[in-house]
Amino acid sequence: MTPFIAELFGTFLMLLLGGGVVANVVLEGTKGQNGGWIVITTGWALAVFVGVSVASAYSGAHLNPAVTLSVWMLGDITTTNALQYIAAQFIGATFGAFAVSILYRQHLLKTHDSSRTQAVFCTAPALRSTPSNLLSEALGTFVLITAILFFQEPSLQVNETAGVIGLGSIGAFPVAFLVWVIGLSLGGTTGYAINPARDLAPRMVYWIIPLPTKQPFDPSYTWIPLVGPMIGSAIATLLHQILISP
Repeated sequence: MTPFIAELFGTFLMLLLGGGVVANVVLEGTKGQNGGWIVITTGWALAVFVGVSVASAYSGAHLNPAVTLSVWMLGDITTTNALQYIAAQFIGATFGAFAVSILYRQHLLKTHDSSRTQAVFCTAPALRSTPSNLLSEALGTFVLITAILFFQEPSLQVNETAGVIGLGSIGAFPVAFLVWVIGLSLGGTTGYAINPARDLAPRMVYWIIPLPTKQPFDPSYTWIPLVGPMIGSAIATLLHQILISP
């Protein structure tokens, strides 16, 4: 499996399961309706576990442009490869969101609360405040990247197939627990996108699929789960370089 396909397939599985658990909890008539935040955060953590487990041996399992940015800043991946990884992540997230929309089609049609149908695909703030929402996404991603970088210390293992340091080599379980605790502790403000591909690609799918009622595309908020995670990733990576530099 090539790194591009690994990133695409791993992100597809992550979005299929992550979007799926949200759909199961928030849509009308499902077996898991009203399962609550614990079910959603647990499902997303396990979705990350599956995606990382599948892709780690072939690409390092970034599955997130914010992770790819960090690896690029550390000089462990070329600009060309980084752009290919990000493209694969957006494509995989799009396919995953489409799969969820097909599987839960009848429940999406049955659910007339557009805020809940939107939640299946993308995040939204609990309380709208641009500075606070941006901080939430940046801080959540800061924790994600910081922990990943320290997980892989002190010895880095090079993934020969991908030709880069594979973050997935740290093992999928620590990453899953990391995403779980971020969701439980920091996710209540914006829904913790902490991944631009995870938010924008499914948001576009939601925008184009036919539904009786929908939330508007909302460009005034859409940029926050794109920019916030990249800011958090950059700060975490720079701080890590300062802390571990001799």
